[in-house]
Amino acid sequence: MFNHSPHDYICPICLGVKGIENKNTLLKKTDLIYGDDYISIFVNSFFIKGNEGHIIIVPNSHYEHIYDLPEKIAHHIIDNTKKYSIAMKKAYNCKGITLQQNNEPAGGQHAFHFHLHIFPRYTNDSFFKNVKSKIDTTQEERTLYVNKFKSFV
Repeated sequence: MFNHSPHDYICPICLGVKGIENKNTLLKKTDLIYGDDYISIFVNSFFIKGNEGHIIIVPNSHYEHIYDLPEKIAHHIIDNTKKYSIAMKKAYNCKGITLQQNNEPAGGQHAFHFHLHIFPRYTNDSFFKNVKSKIDTTQEERTLYVNKFKSFV
């Protein structure tokens, strides 16, 4: 239903979930915070200035967007979104969180695999100004945030 990925699409999120790392992979196995039979949660491979260390929740099976996502998986994602949002507030001492989930190109979807971002938010941050300016990160930078979560989940 409403699929936009090309016939020969190599899903960069599926690669990360499977632990395959190459030039197409968006998620690295060393950035994994949590995984079970249904979902994986990673510190995202790019940061937003002032809101560093956001996480991404993805189903392990390939569903292009929310329209295809089975309700059981959707519920599991939301249950974990709440748990990891609370952990983020404790680990990062942030004052709030923002959830972002885009569907279809007109909705801003860039990777054609359902994914939900959880961003840490701070009073008077510049999130909406900076959100379109992604910052490339190193493994060491991301590991700092992976380790923050380990003591709060």
